[in-house]
Amino acid sequence: MGDELKTKMLKALTWVSIDKFGQQLAQLFIGIILARLLTPHDYGLIGVLMIFIALSSVMIDGGFGQALIRKQDATPTDFSTIFYLNLSISVLLYIILFFSAPLIASFFSQPQLVKISRVLFLTILFYAIYFVQYVVLNKKLDFRTLALINISSVVISGTLGIVLAFNGYGVWALVWQQIASQLIRAILFPILVHWRPIRHFSFQVIKDFWNFSIHMLGSTSLNVIFNHIYTILLGRFYPFQQVGYYAQANKLNETVNTASQQILLSGTYPLLVQIQDDTERLTRIFRKLTKSVSLLVFPLTIVLISIAKPFILVLIKEQWLSSVILFQLLLAANIFGPLYSLNISVLNARGESKKTLRIELIKKALILISVGLCFQYGISRMLIGLIIATYLSYFISIVYIRKILDLKLRSQFSDILPNLVLSILLGGITAVFAYLSTSSNLLLVIVQITAAGIMYLLMVRFIYPEIFFNALNFIREKIGYALSFIKE
Repeated sequence: MGDELKTKMLKALTWVSIDKFGQQLAQLFIGIILARLLTPHDYGLIGVLMIFIALSSVMIDGGFGQALIRKQDATPTDFSTIFYLNLSISVLLYIILFFSAPLIASFFSQPQLVKISRVLFLTILFYAIYFVQYVVLNKKLDFRTLALINISSVVISGTLGIVLAFNGYGVWALVWQQIASQLIRAILFPILVHWRPIRHFSFQVIKDFWNFSIHMLGSTSLNVIFNHIYTILLGRFYPFQQVGYYAQANKLNETVNTASQQILLSGTYPLLVQIQDDTERLTRIFRKLTKSVSLLVFPLTIVLISIAKPFILVLIKEQWLSSVILFQLLLAANIFGPLYSLNISVLNARGESKKTLRIELIKKALILISVGLCFQYGISRMLIGLIIATYLSYFISIVYIRKILDLKLRSQFSDILPNLVLSILLGGITAVFAYLSTSSNLLLVIVQITAAGIMYLLMVRFIYPEIFFNALNFIREKIGYALSFIKE
């Protein structure tokens, strides 16, 4: 049984990795082409509307998706009730947002947002159509089908966006890209997922799920608002191009951080839950994960900070030069992000959800304080405030880990400080190459990345030989699993 569970987890993790990295890579290449064809103002127009779509998606979900996954004996009535509820909420939200479009346009002083928003908000309806099928796949751990749908929608919609951008559609290329992405999902999910709603709606189902779902709704809504807080402030109070610069920097930052964090949470949480009562083993695995994650994330982040300017100039040209400093600051703010997520996973695995909520509320409060103190000085200062807030939040999380696992702060710091020092050294050496007398940014980036890669491998090989050879074996094993599952 144990081997069967391990195989299932490895298979799930393999397809989650293919899904997340596949989407991120496709979005990166598509985004590079679109950024070369479109302007920061175009991206700004879409950027300020994304909070309304994100909040609507959270309200459609309402925490009921997680509730369905958690319920072991979920019935057809449960799924159908949530489907009809989601569809009704999506229609109501679209009507509200349709008539609110002039107010949104007035708030951001961008009249063209009226027409753009009314078309873009159609994605809310498409999301509600396939949401329950998405939950069904997650509940069945069918991440293979999920990866197929997600990657297909990104590639097809991205190709459409590129074609439209080439033909001079401007911001509408981004609008129709978003529409196509959700429409393709709304078509593929019903085709590939063999689930159909029955003609039955039960208020009792909503009542049974409510106590769990309402907390999820509050938490996720708060996260959405804080994830878009800088976009709102820039769109309302600063030159509108700043929204585009920030949106592009944030997109590149998310390419680096989001996929790795999602895979980390998806892959480690089930394992941590299984050993939650074995404190000694949980502590040992936690420390091993901390060392491994920091050894991967720290060098990648700091090297990217070092090469950010030529990197962006090569990818998306000079018109996005103002995104460089924002990209660097966002990378710095998120360097401890995966480790923070790991700490939260450990706390949740031990049933300490109240403590994780407390940490999240403290984090949000610190971000609000930083915004209030730095707002008048511009986005760069606000992001410096974000760096301070996230670092303090991470420190608070390790204090809670000390209490739960009886793991001293000195031990926790000893697990990450050597990797941080080595990464700073690696980043500093990489930055020195910027002084090479070359007029080619592409050549400079190639030299910097090659040098950083060689130095990193040598550092790991001689300082952490066990991790180096374990990683080689892990990669071989992963490639073998990926190939065998793809063939299946």
